Amino acid sequence: MKTASDPRHITRQKIIQELFEWSFRKQKIRAPITKKIIDNQEKIDNIIKNSASQWPIEQIAKVDLAILRLAIFELIIEKQNPPKVVIDEAVELAKEFGGEKSSKFINGVLGTVIKSGIK
Repeated sequence: MKTASDPRHITRQKIIQELFEWSFRKQKIRAPITKKIIDNQEKIDNIIKNSASQWPIEQIAKVDLAILRLAIFELIIEKQNPPKVVIDEAVELAKEFGGEKSSKFINGVLGTVIKSGIK
């Protein structure tokens, strides 16, 4: 489990916050990774739609959507961390920022992404 002082966790927290803000109003992006996620948002959102087909994307909580977008970016586009690390971190962020069922939802969607073999 990541500690509050882990710089990677802190960076991910900031990206989640920026993506969350972006979902309400399109402001200037500060983090380069956030910009890359937004530039790839159509591809990422299509993966989310296919992996959580029972949930229309507009019905997914904005914070859960931000976490999923970051995690899918890390899994499918960036590919710098092992999938288990990305999923564990996303689940931790969901516990920290999301609702009561967010961590299970995030884990399930990301598990589907991995199982589907999307590249």
